Amino acid sequence: MRLPSATNRAVQVTEQHPWPGGDWRSRFRRKLLVWYRRHARELAWRRDRDPYRVWVSEIMLQQTQVVTVEPYFERFIDAFPTIRALATAKEDSVLRLWEGLGYYRRARQLHRAAKIIAAEHGGQFPDDPDAVRRLPGVGRYTAGAILSIAFDRPEPILEANTVRLFSRLLACRGDTRRAAAQRLLWHAAETVLPARGVGRFNQALMELGSQVCRPREPDCPKCPVMELCPTHRDGLQASVPAVRSNPPTEQVREAAVVITRRGRVLLVRRGDHERWAGLWEFPRVPCDRAEDPITAAELIAKIHQRTGVVIQRPRSLTTFRHGVTRFRITLECFAATAAKAPRQRRAAAEQKWVRAVELADYPLSSTGRKLSRLVEQMSRSILNGSE
Repeated sequence: MRLPSATNRAVQVTEQHPWPGGDWRSRFRRKLLVWYRRHARELAWRRDRDPYRVWVSEIMLQQTQVVTVEPYFERFIDAFPTIRALATAKEDSVLRLWEGLGYYRRARQLHRAAKIIAAEHGGQFPDDPDAVRRLPGVGRYTAGAILSIAFDRPEPILEANTVRLFSRLLACRGDTRRAAAQRLLWHAAETVLPARGVGRFNQALMELGSQVCRPREPDCPKCPVMELCPTHRDGLQASVPAVRSNPPTEQVREAAVVITRRGRVLLVRRGDHERWAGLWEFPRVPCDRAEDPITAAELIAKIHQRTGVVIQRPRSLTTFRHGVTRFRITLECFAATAAKAPRQRRAAAEQKWVRAVELADYPLSSTGRKLSRLVEQMSRSILNGSE
């Protein structure tokens, strides 16, 4: 049986039926499922088909590796065992359990969606595709994954691992982000689905993509469908799919201040359109110069503009360096005392004075948590005599 050629990619992008004939698809399904029965990992969210557990896992797995997600998933389900439990939880509690997993918008959308499900669907995850796709944070892939795995609906999936797998099975060398390639790949994901057991089949696709058909140095000898793959046949694994160029790294310099007043420290909540929206932080401001340290006068002015608090005697604590997407952030951390309270207090939901021992209850970014631990360790020296 002739495999698709790697040289006719222009035809592949526009062809209505990209896969070879039905016999090829039958062989592919059979080989894939036999391999999956032998090699599927035992993951917490695969123990049953509970749609709530499937949903939470799929949201956590967006742009995040399985090994990172596993402990978070267990803790999250222990804390919120049902959709109603999640819906009635405080957002801070949800974000605190998500802390360190990143992409916090996912947690806030998950929380909002739980409220919708509790109000409109009696706390039961809906099996209607339109209802699922209307939920916050649920796109085409996530809806397909939940509906197929939990309800065995004939829904295709397309995420990073299956994009790579289908691209190699089709020898599609173009940019997979382009509309024509997306149409091709979604069509392939749909036409290869079996009549029954769609959820298990989709999980097998993702497993093969993540464990064998890796981005670099795919383990072709262990692939159950190697003989069906034109990319392997033509030795194009390194160039299919096309390697994306990363955006240039942008250097950012910021300053964070632990402001103390009467034995408490100030926390400010991040706004909806800021990084780490919904999390709390020690007041954090941009530095105007990329390399030179911020001056005391600049810091005092910026913190006053950000919080309404006038600080005095800022002193250096430490410096953190970390990355967020394409940004490389240098964070200079200071301690200072509040000279006086702001004339116009901000809303309670945006700004709070808390004791050092209470910092563990508030969701913080990774650098915010590191700074909070430093504050807890140094609380006597930092907070002693603060007025």
